[in-house]
Amino acid sequence: MFVVGMMNQSVFLLLGTNMGDRRKNLADALWAIEARAGMIRKRSAIYETAPWGKADQSLFYNQVIQIATFLKPKNLLDQLLSIEKTMGRLRNEKWGERIIDIDILFYGDEVIESDTITIPHPQLPYRRFALIPLAEIADDFIHPSMFQTIHELLKNCPDILEVKKV
Repeated sequence: MFVVGMMNQSVFLLLGTNMGDRRKNLADALWAIEARAGMIRKRSAIYETAPWGKADQSLFYNQVIQIATFLKPKNLLDQLLSIEKTMGRLRNEKWGERIIDIDILFYGDEVIESDTITIPHPQLPYRRFALIPLAEIADDFIHPSMFQTIHELLKNCPDILEVKKV
């Protein structure tokens, strides 16, 4: 378990699942994140959401959490990908069904673009299933490259897919 004094970076993560016991998948991911990536500081409600990008699949459960971590962005990404793999995530089809998906939305106010990682998440402004739970726990957080609050991004989001609290 992580030592509280070592936590220095605030990170927002989006969790999603649409296979099997969705509630258990989220709970298992939360446990693994806290064991391997950082302490959970805040968590949104769980939202049932329409699939984005590929409509012919089951509805998703999505949740946003804020963690405090000492891991650098690439190390954090590696841990999250390892958690996904351990839980049975297969990457066979873009936007396809998944047992768990864990995306880094923000890593503090850092802007990172490389071959392996892009933060903030580039699709966040276009996805209500991420913005609605994020707004629940961080409405006034300012996007570090768009200079808008989450509330403003949500208000201007072109996505019209259904997002409802479970």
